[in-house]
Amino acid sequence: MHTTFLRLATFFTLALRVTAQTAYANDFVDPDFILQKKYGPNTAQAQNTVIAWANSLARDGPWTVMSKNGVPPSGTKHDFMSWAPYWWPDCSGVGNTTALTPEQVWVTCPYVNRDGQFNPDGRLINDVGNFQSMSEAVFYNAIAWTFDPSGKQLYESRAVRFISAWFLDEETRMNPNLNFAQMKRGPDGQVGSRTGVLDLKGMAKITSAILILRKGGSTAWTTDLDNQMQAWAGQYVDWLETADLALQEGNSANNHGTFYYNQLAALKVLLNDLPGAKNVTTTYFNKQYMSQIVADGEQPLEAARTRPYHYRAYNLAAMITNARLDQYADSSTNVFMKPTDAGSNIKSALDFAMTIPASASNEDRYAAELYPNIAAVASVYGDPDNKYLNYLKDAYPEFMSEPFILWNQPFAEKEQSGFASASPTPKSTSTNQNGKDTTGKPSSNTGAAFSIHATGFAEVVGLMVTFVLGFTLI
Repeated sequence: MHTTFLRLATFFTLALRVTAQTAYANDFVDPDFILQKKYGPNTAQAQNTVIAWANSLARDGPWTVMSKNGVPPSGTKHDFMSWAPYWWPDCSGVGNTTALTPEQVWVTCPYVNRDGQFNPDGRLINDVGNFQSMSEAVFYNAIAWTFDPSGKQLYESRAVRFISAWFLDEETRMNPNLNFAQMKRGPDGQVGSRTGVLDLKGMAKITSAILILRKGGSTAWTTDLDNQMQAWAGQYVDWLETADLALQEGNSANNHGTFYYNQLAALKVLLNDLPGAKNVTTTYFNKQYMSQIVADGEQPLEAARTRPYHYRAYNLAAMITNARLDQYADSSTNVFMKPTDAGSNIKSALDFAMTIPASASNEDRYAAELYPNIAAVASVYGDPDNKYLNYLKDAYPEFMSEPFILWNQPFAEKEQSGFASASPTPKSTSTNQNGKDTTGKPSSNTGAAFSIHATGFAEVVGLMVTFVLGFTLI
């Protein structure tokens, strides 16, 4: 019994170290960096978290546009549909509002914009939430497939199944358009809005995952599936480049424009059109980017919003994603060093954002949104004075267990908190996905020695009970 309680105590200690699953705003991860395992032993905890998140996210899949509780004005559920999050009904001039059902309110009452205030019924039609969950599950299962030999077939089969259900299967596939994304609702809001293009920003993560499977020789990701996905992506690219809603979004000066180019460039990469992807990112860096960051590093268009901390971090993530896509398409130029019209760059924007705490605008709940950007900037520009490392240590001591540590090497390469307990192995030379050399000790076990995703106290208790019973029966 004493041994049982020791085992229980060990389990509880490990469980308390679990990193809760979150969704990073966006990212593109170089598949070659992942497949060549260009990361050191300081990423062992991050690898454990990738596996835990891959398993946790997969529980709810697959996801499809057919599962929504409504039908778009087109009459087919195959069309993606979502409601604009900041638009609220004003039924003051509609008569006896108490007699209106929610469905009547959605088409009868005019809707007004309240920037930054989420309408609580906005996710009753949840294609956008389902797409995000799907893109996260595909992304992490594809990465887990590369370094967990014991679960290799499981991870790739999940990723392929989720991609197929959303994009390819005839009965469940999404039509390649966003004609009904972020509908404002009301008498004049029964079509999509330009801001709805943002709903599929996760295509950058989908592309990363597909490239990992494709270039890694996944047996589950067949040539036929790849051809089908390229056909879908080609049709969606046509929509992004010709539809009025998409073109309006592509001209947006703020984060909406930045994320538009994330999608379009990523899809060009998926289609093996690297010159086309380079043209897309070059357009962004010669257009919106040039006025997005002023001399002191502020992003005025994001600072003007009701949640400035969130939007600074949000646009930074999209800028970094565009820069990574640009480098993947053609590394001959380094847009990370490109100055805006005011002489600032992506690093300047991060440095400024770090000076303003989330609490200054009552956004403490969004504080973690900046952390992946800090690691990304440090991996590109370096961190000679440990400014970025110390910021994360102070703000979030458990940061080494975050997946973003994996693909932002050589940042924090000597941090012992990222290591797993393993016997040392000979040193090897590796590079990060931004081309920097680093020397590290590859983990002797690139899989997860122990991973659990804490989705709630009840689940942890349940696992504890199972754990205890299992050992008391021995």
